[in-house]
Amino acid sequence: MGSQTLLVMLLGAVIGAGVLLVVFGMSDHEPAPLRSSHSLGDRVKGSARRALLGVGAGLLILVLTSWPVLAVAVGLLVWFSPMLFGGLASEKRAMSRLEGLAAWTESLRDTIAGAVGLEQAIPATAYAASPAIQPALIRLTDRLRVRTNLSTALQGFADDIDDPSADLIVATLILNARLRGPGLREVLTSLAKSARSDLDMRRRIAASRSSTRRSVQIVIGVTVAFVLGLAIFNRSYVEPYSTPIGQLVLLVVIGLFGAGFIWMRRLSEFEMPERFLLAKQESR
Repeated sequence: MGSQTLLVMLLGAVIGAGVLLVVFGMSDHEPAPLRSSHSLGDRVKGSARRALLGVGAGLLILVLTSWPVLAVAVGLLVWFSPMLFGGLASEKRAMSRLEGLAAWTESLRDTIAGAVGLEQAIPATAYAASPAIQPALIRLTDRLRVRTNLSTALQGFADDIDDPSADLIVATLILNARLRGPGLREVLTSLAKSARSDLDMRRRIAASRSSTRRSVQIVIGVTVAFVLGLAIFNRSYVEPYSTPIGQLVLLVVIGLFGAGFIWMRRLSEFEMPERFLLAKQESR
C-alpha cells in the first residue's frame, strides 16, 4: 500500500468524521426523559450493534472499492439507518400508548365513580390496562405503595409515557390531587374523548404519509444499490473517483445525496407537539 493510498484513506477518515459531526449537529436532539435501566441497556446494545455493523460495512466497502469516502458514507448510512428507514414502528407504539391511555382514563373514571380516591383507583386499574402503558402504570403503583407523594408519582408516570396527551391527563390528576375538587369524572370523560380524537388524527396522518415513507425507502435503497453496484462491478466507469481529487468530488456528491435523503425523510415524519409537563418544571 503506497503512501498516496494511505494519504487518501487518512483524508477520507478525517472528512468522514467531519461529515458525521455536521450531520449530528444539524439533527434535532431533545433531552430524553429518564428511563429504566432495562430500556437504557437496550438502547446501548442497539447503538453498539449499529456501530459494529457500520464499521464492518465500511471496512468491507473499503476492501472492495479502496474508496475511503464511500466506506465512511456506508458506515454512516448504517448508523443512521433507523432515522432514514425507521419511524413507522415508533409511531405505532405511540398510537398504542395513546389508545391505552384513553382506555385507562375511562377505566379510572368508572372506578372513581364508586367513591374511590385516586390513590385507590390507580392501583385498581393498573393491572387491567393496555400492555402499551401497563409497565408505566405498575411503576406508578409501586411509587404509591412506598408512600411517594401522589403528584410526584404522577409526574414520573408522565415521564414514562412521554406523550403530550399524557401530560394533559396527568396534569389534571395532579391538580385534583392537590385541590381535591369535584367534577373529576366529567373532566376525565372529556380527556378520554380528546385522546381518542388525537388518536384518530394520528392514524389519518400516518396513513396519508405511508406512501411518502415508502417512496423515501425505495429512493434511498435504489440509489445506494446503484452506487455500490457501479463501484464494485464497473470500476472502469467510475475510475476517475479513485484519485484524491475524485474522492473529494465523491464527497460532495454523497453530501448532496445525504442532504436530499434527510430532507425526504423529514417529509414523512409526524412532528409531535412539545410536552409541557416536565420534571424540572414540576420541581420548581
